[in-house]
This record gives sequence, structure tokens and C-alpha cells, in this order.
Amino acid sequence: MSLESRGTVQGKAGLKQSRFIAVSTLEDSMAVRCGDFHPDGNFFAIGSNSKSLHICRTPDMTSISRTQHYAPPTVLARYPKHHKGSIYCLSWAPVGSLLATGSNDKTIKIIKVTEEEEPGHTVESVLPIHDGTVRDLCFLSGAGNPHLVSGGAGDCQVYVTDCTTSSVVQVKTGHSEHILSVFSWGEGSPIFVSGSQDKTIRFWDTRTKGCVQMVSYESRQQQGSLDLLSGSPVSSCCVDPSGRLLVSGHEDASCTLYDIRGHRFLQSFSVHSSDVRSVRLSPSSFYLLSTSYDRTVVLTDLQGNLTNPLPSLEVASHRDKVITGRWHPQQCSFLSTSADKTSTVWAIPDG
Repeated sequence: MSLESRGTVQGKAGLKQSRFIAVSTLEDSMAVRCGDFHPDGNFFAIGSNSKSLHICRTPDMTSISRTQHYAPPTVLARYPKHHKGSIYCLSWAPVGSLLATGSNDKTIKIIKVTEEEEPGHTVESVLPIHDGTVRDLCFLSGAGNPHLVSGGAGDCQVYVTDCTTSSVVQVKTGHSEHILSVFSWGEGSPIFVSGSQDKTIRFWDTRTKGCVQMVSYESRQQQGSLDLLSGSPVSSCCVDPSGRLLVSGHEDASCTLYDIRGHRFLQSFSVHSSDVRSVRLSPSSFYLLSTSYDRTVVLTDLQGNLTNPLPSLEVASHRDKVITGRWHPQQCSFLSTSADKTSTVWAIPDG
């Protein structure tokens, strides 16, 4: 059952009912930097500083109890030393058969994962196209050959790679500092965004050469009575499926909402006390999941007027910095990864 269909958030009072519990936790020998669910939700993958890639079965969440003891997830496949360095990011292709990982060894690996009871994999390609740490990846969901977008440290360029030929087909230039986040949305959309340490988010279209739109957080901006405070590097960004709302997380602990079609800032708000490392909208875009170096995961209600104060609640925490948060594609659940060497699947209990 989805979070939206449960109707757990009805203003601040209702939000307090949305207490997630840890359903299953996987422990690693080092910090777990990244994780995400397979598009059908049956599997999830995590990558860590130990250079290991794990593919796990998503636990059964049809009946969740606060008093039940939950075991670690079933690891379907473990690939130690998958990279020569730490795994900083990973992304599933929309069809689910390809999984890409990026590392501080400056390479991207694309593997083909079989969708069987015990998935196996074959390495499709190793891409040494970056001259620094690969910080983020996303697939474009258009028809034809799958394409992968990647960005990171070094030359400040965004690469678009044809996964069938393992060749770079486009190089996007414009950022002046490290790229920390890339994101794509919409079925068949050729547009994606990149967020950077240079305090900008740039919109790109694979049908054109240059940046098609830029949002700058370089300085405080006054818009009516709204004082935007996000003059800070963009550590994470995402866009709702309709392409109307841009959400960004920043190193100054703030989150910002931006109206893409109206070309205007809606508001900046702070629900964390340290760097916001991940922002993701729920499947129906009603809620924002944000994770932070302050060790917390926060749920913010985005229903209603987005220029008004937004109800929010801490829904999960770790013993150390929380690096990544990702929604399950269908269920009332999310995955978090942390510097405390764990990755946890969270869900709302029944009753």
C-alpha cells in the first residue's frame, strides 16, 4: 500500500502518525554511501566504502508490527572489490536489467542483472571517462538504446553515455565546480538536471548542445516577503514527474522549492541542522524525504500551498551521518544508507 493511499499525513497532527520502523538492516565493514530499489521494488542494491556491491531481496512488508523482530535482508548477490575504490553512487535503468555504479577510482561500471530468484550479473562495460570521483548517476528513460548520465569531481563536465556501445555521445559543459547530483524524470524525457558545488542547478536537453535553463543559489534573494537562504552548494536535487517542481538540498542544511515553469523560487526551509545529502519526492510527489549529516531522515508534507510553512517530522535516524534516502517505487517504505556502516529499509507498521 502506498504512503498516499494510507492517508497518514493530514497536517502536523496527522504527520505524527507516520512513524517508520526499521524493518531490515544490512551491516557493512565501512560506510554505506549509496543505495536504491530496483524499479519493480523486489530488489535493492547498496554500495559502500568497502568497495563492495550488494544486491538484496526487499523484505516482505505486507504486515508490519512494532513488536516484531526483523532479520537482516537476504543478500542475493555480493560482489566484493566491485571497484578499486569506494562506491559513491548507483542507479538502476528504468527497465531494471542494467545497474550502474560510480566510484572514486574514476570509473563507472555497468552490469546486467538477471531478474531471477537469485540474480546474477555480467559486467557489460567499464567506463574510465571521468578524471575525478564519480558522484552521481542516472539513466534516461527514452526509447531506444539506454543512456546514462554521470557527473562528479574533476573536469566539471556531465557525460551522456550510450550503454549499448559504451561510447560518450554528449558532453555537457557549464559548471565551474564539482557536480554532486544528477537527476532525470518523466517517461521518455530527454531532459535532466545537474546540481553543483558552484551553487547552481542546470537543466540539459539531449536534443540541444548547451544548458537550457539555470537556477542559481549564489546569493540571498528577496522575493516579496520571502528571504531565500540557500546561497550554498547543491548537494542533491530532484524533479517531480510532471516537470513542474524542482527540489534541492544544500550544504547549509536547507531545502529549496523552485517553480520550474514559473521560473520562481517558492521557498527555502530548514528541517535539518547539517548538510542535506539527499532529497527525493514520494511516488505521487506528496511528500519529500530528506537525509542529512545530522543523522536524521525527515518527511515533509508538500500538499497545499508550497509558499506556506510546511509540516515536517523526523521519521528515522542513524548513529552517524545519513547519506542517501530512496523511496520504494510502490510501497510505504524507504531505504537509507549511513556512515554508521548500515543500510536500513523502513516502513510504517500496521495499526
